[in-house]
Amino acid sequence: MAIDGTGCSICFNDFPEDVQLCVLSFLTPGEIATFSCTSKRFVSLCRNDGKLWFAMCDRRWGSKTQIKKWGKGQISYKLLYKTLNDWENLIGFWRRSGAGTTGVSSPPLILFEWGSLYLTAWRVSPSRNGTYDVIKTPFLWMSLSAEGQVVNFLDPDGRNEIPADFACSESFDYVENDLIPVGVSFMGKGHFVMEEDLSFAYSNREQRKNGFRRSSSSTNLLAEEGVIGEDVIESEFGSPGSLPDRLMSEIYQHFANRTSPVGERASRRQRRKDKERQARRRLESQHFVKIVNCSPTPSRPLQGLWKGIYDEMSLGFYLVAYDDIGGIACRKVWNSTESFSSCGPLFWTSKARVLESRFSAEEEHLYDSRIHLRPLTEADCIHGCSLLAENEVVSGILRINSSYDLVSPHMAGATTNPQRVEGRIWQYGDGTFGFGFLQDNFIIDLKLVSENGCLLDAVEFCSN
Repeated sequence: MAIDGTGCSICFNDFPEDVQLCVLSFLTPGEIATFSCTSKRFVSLCRNDGKLWFAMCDRRWGSKTQIKKWGKGQISYKLLYKTLNDWENLIGFWRRSGAGTTGVSSPPLILFEWGSLYLTAWRVSPSRNGTYDVIKTPFLWMSLSAEGQVVNFLDPDGRNEIPADFACSESFDYVENDLIPVGVSFMGKGHFVMEEDLSFAYSNREQRKNGFRRSSSSTNLLAEEGVIGEDVIESEFGSPGSLPDRLMSEIYQHFANRTSPVGERASRRQRRKDKERQARRRLESQHFVKIVNCSPTPSRPLQGLWKGIYDEMSLGFYLVAYDDIGGIACRKVWNSTESFSSCGPLFWTSKARVLESRFSAEEEHLYDSRIHLRPLTEADCIHGCSLLAENEVVSGILRINSSYDLVSPHMAGATTNPQRVEGRIWQYGDGTFGFGFLQDNFIIDLKLVSENGCLLDAVEFCSN
């Protein structure tokens, strides 16, 4: 209740419906459920899928994707809201956890972005042409069918762009496009597992007309609220080939072998089926962990995902993170000359104490006597030499240790040359920084990989 200029009270009921919808669109689904209990009139308003739930979807994602066209406009906005709300956490950078898989290009770094009718994950890799260019190739496509099923396709080679309406198009054949149907399982907000969905079957047009079979991460978005069908039960236990399904199968087989006289023969048949299923599998399970802090902040100016030229003049990615006690650590995420990610520690310091100018003569000499590693220009390529950049305006200096001190801390004091584990970070006035070690004669100057959610120096590439 509010008071207008004349002193009269104004209730929420007195506002026009479009104003009410605008106000309610800022609430969460739980708050909407609570609000609907305050009045019978509000019950019907809160259940109005085409008005309230569309307004909620449009306010949050209307500027990022085409809300009305998801699932050919045939799916519930209420359940579309729930799906996009879960997927919104995917937006941003993720790094692979563990070693890469064989047979499929398994990227160490991916970037999720909104598409017109889908969510896209891109492989993000450093270029090999001696520049700051970053290569984007398709990796994963996520959308909803007209039947309300989650449809996920993995592009194993980053081959080509697929139609925006791939989840609803009857003419689209994922086999011809060499795509792999996958299931995406969330393990909290910062970890997801992707595995091949062997149960996904709609290889011809007739199967398309009958609808999709459920993938391991999908739910029936057209189901009535409160109704539990067979497909929902199947979703809870996972699709055939998923981790929960295999676990239940093993438990069942264990007890069957103990009680059945033909249990051993059944066990052999099951093992043979498992081997055949594994032989058809093109993709092993892959785990990805979210990179939460991808950009620097005023209090943490060095954190984020950076790119820089290595001493062999190839581009690499660096991840700099702060800990809870003020320390800073840097890891090399990807080197363009390596097949797989190299996530070893590069430098580390336990105290982020910055030396402000005016600097000592020794510190000025350490900086002035080193060259800056930057991308090669055409003229430099002709002469075969690296570019000697002019000195940047240094605003602060930070002492660091190399990975040798981090990996073998008990040997840090045993080295005969302490300079081999000591280095510097030079902060520049434009917010970037460079680093180097005392044993070297160069400084690796870093630039941000992305800014304000946009990938910098991006070059989209498709092998077709």
